[in-house]
Amino acid sequence: MTDKLTPQEVAEAFRKCYLKENYNFLEEDLQELARGLIRAAEPKIASEERDKCIKFVRSLNTQVAQALQDFKREV
Repeated sequence: MTDKLTPQEVAEAFRKCYLKENYNFLEEDLQELARGLIRAAEPKIASEERDKCIKFVRSLNTQVAQALQDFKREV
């Protein structure tokens, strides 16, 4: 599992945040930055969790795992 964002992903998330001050980091700014980083990390986390789920299901039932993987492609 890749447990961190790349420097490029962090920079992009930072640029997407709308901070109230010019990097003085008020409490609200830090909260907004945290929310932005969470939003940036969510798709990667969800994808890795889906892959783990499919791998586990495959160890129990390959047909169900294939159906999950096919469904993942459709979504």
